Amino acid sequence: MRVIARRTLTEFSQKHPEVKSSLDTWYYEVKKEHWKLPQDIMERYPKCRIIGNNRVIFNILHNKYRLIILVQFESGIVYIRFVGTHKEYDKIKAEEV
Repeated sequence: MRVIARRTLTEFSQKHPEVKSSLDTWYYEVKKEHWKLPQDIMERYPKCRIIGNNRVIFNILHNKYRLIILVQFESGIVYIRFVGTHKEYDKIKAEEV
């Protein structure tokens, strides 16, 4: 998958260094994937949550952080829509970011 934009993950990691390794691992794993259906994501990440509008929520570092992506299966693109603390996540509408 093509991940857009890694810079979002990098900038967040600079503010929260404890999450850098987890986000880097996620990024490099996803780059190697070829998801065609939501079930493909669930096979690799069974604890993720697929929600409306092709959004997927990942718990990072034991649910301390959240990552939301938008997946365009037909084009093979993953867009980083949100990365933040659980507290920041509680203030957004995940289906709309």
